[in-house]
Amino acid sequence: MATYNKRGYKAPKPKEENEFEPDPLDAISEKDSTTAGVFNSLDEGASRTEEWVAKNQKGIFIVIGAVAVLAAGYLLYKKFVAEPKEEEAANEMFQAQKYFQQATDGMASDSLYNLSLKGGEGKLGFTGIIENYSGTNAANLANYYAGIAYLNTKKYKEAIEYLEKFSSDDMMLSVVAKGAIGDAFSQLNQPKQALEYYVKAAEMNQNDMTTPRFLLKAGQTALVLKQKETALKYFNEIKEKYETAPEAMNIDAMIGLAQ
Repeated sequence: MATYNKRGYKAPKPKEENEFEPDPLDAISEKDSTTAGVFNSLDEGASRTEEWVAKNQKGIFIVIGAVAVLAAGYLLYKKFVAEPKEEEAANEMFQAQKYFQQATDGMASDSLYNLSLKGGEGKLGFTGIIENYSGTNAANLANYYAGIAYLNTKKYKEAIEYLEKFSSDDMMLSVVAKGAIGDAFSQLNQPKQALEYYVKAAEMNQNDMTTPRFLLKAGQTALVLKQKETALKYFNEIKEKYETAPEAMNIDAMIGLAQ
């Protein structure tokens, strides 16, 4: 039987011997090679780090040792220097506090305030505590006592100096200190500065005891400065928020002055 090729038909060429399909194992090998390269890079980086550590080992140990020494030194200082110093300062200040309290109670106040400042009966006064126990809580508190003592003995510049050095987490003492600075500036006939501190005292820790007191002083000082609108704001705040406070008793009259 005869055979024939259709027009346009071409017989497929036989595969040449050197032609082949890609082996999937080769792709896996390439991936393994890439992964190995990454690990080799990491190994090289680790080796360089190890070399650097080995090279600088002495310096590293010195730094670690220095940090350890500082930490140990701080703990030792706190236990054997700072804490005993705090206790000693507190004990030393007891007599000055006693004089201060007696002066506050009205017993020969000027002389007792002076004793609280300068010391007596073999004990330091507040100024001595500040000088000899700098950095202690007792010295910080002594700044407050000294400032109030100077304020009550009419040494207003000294009062400002010491009260400005005082800082505390006790909000009530902080408020009183700020207000006392305002009082000192007022006595020095510096109403602008006085107003600034009265406002700070009024805004620091709002409560029914100190806030209306310093709002009233702020309003009165604003009147001295002929700032009637400012004064009216503070007087109205007393009337609206602190109507049961002693400062509210004559507040309508103060409002009238500010209008």
